[in-house]
Amino acid sequence: MGLRVTGKYFVSPQITVHYPRKTVHNIATFHGPVELVPSPKDPMKPKCIVCLQCASACPSNCLTVVMKPTPKPSAEEIKAQKEAEAKGEKAKKSAPKELLKFTYDFTLCSLCGTCVETCPVGSLRFSNDAYLASTNKKDFFYDLLARLCRQSEGRGSISEGVDNG
Repeated sequence: MGLRVTGKYFVSPQITVHYPRKTVHNIATFHGPVELVPSPKDPMKPKCIVCLQCASACPSNCLTVVMKPTPKPSAEEIKAQKEAEAKGEKAKKSAPKELLKFTYDFTLCSLCGTCVETCPVGSLRFSNDAYLASTNKKDFFYDLLARLCRQSEGRGSISEGVDNG
């Protein structure tokens, strides 16, 4: 029985791709490292609303999200808020949350997709970069904001000019 199975696969066409002589053609379906999705209004800024759900949902703890501190309101803004509250109106919200730092440690990531699924605005996605290789562990620590800027300038893949910021 065992020799029959071996013979069958010995004469069947080969499935293995001998990289780098040949490459696969279905890279679009590959789930590589996580990347930020650009905002439709400004491709230099991410869609991220800094809700921190991706970082808290990640079982590998490979995402670090830091938001910019909200500026202290000026005396005029405080006065305007108090007047609005006195009139029974809703007070204006403080400054919108802005992303200061978004880092990703690919050495810890299990590519489970929990962060991508959890994001309420769809600001994370898997990249299609399948050709990652390095002998240095630091090459797999990514600053996703810097990568987004490089992508919007047309300078490509996650492995080019990795920022370890």
